[in-house]
Amino acid sequence: MSISKKPSKNEIYFTWFNRYAGITIKTPSKTVMIDPVDVKPRDFKVVDAVLVTHEHYDHLDQSLVAELQKLTQCLVIADPTSFRRLRNVIPAEKLQDAKQGSEVKLGEVSIKVEKSNHPPAVTPVSYVVTSEDELKVFHTADSLPFPEMVTIGEREKLDVVFCTVGIAPGASPETGVDIARLSKAKVAVPYHTGSNSDQKKFAELLKKELPKITCLIPETGKIYQVSKKA
Repeated sequence: MSISKKPSKNEIYFTWFNRYAGITIKTPSKTVMIDPVDVKPRDFKVVDAVLVTHEHYDHLDQSLVAELQKLTQCLVIADPTSFRRLRNVIPAEKLQDAKQGSEVKLGEVSIKVEKSNHPPAVTPVSYVVTSEDELKVFHTADSLPFPEMVTIGEREKLDVVFCTVGIAPGASPETGVDIARLSKAKVAVPYHTGSNSDQKKFAELLKKELPKITCLIPETGKIYQVSKKA
């Protein structure tokens, strides 16, 4: 599940490594993991940053994040509640509080912290990851649609959006399509589901309602490439 091949200029690779919101994004210079759960830390040799969206068990595994950080010396960026839970296991200089509206730079790669509409969580966030070549990925974690997604989409001109279609309270293929509609990314990826039928229904609805948006149905563990014209 580790991505060993290096992307070329104007492309990124990503892989979905569990049935929740676990995503690895690899740009030409950096590797970012989001919500690492149900993986083996030693399978990931190079990680520059781990992002945590909220404190639920399927998004935050404190001991796993601590081991991953120790092995790779990566930066850990976590929502305020997860930040507090990680303070005793991550060195202070390697742990950053992800407050809405903030931005973290990893060299030429940018990570912006955005709002999340996931009421069961205490301080949930979502992330926009921008590669050095301005490829933009919106990771919505467990979020349901919210009006500010329009603003995020207009501001960022998103290339990829990950849309929750199951498991999380209130999430469905329909709410996933709403996320795609609001954010207007070029590619919409249905994830966070244990059901292939949810992903297929998302794809059908997207094709019917938003035919200009490409649907990419991911398989866990498979590596995908997203590119843009120079």
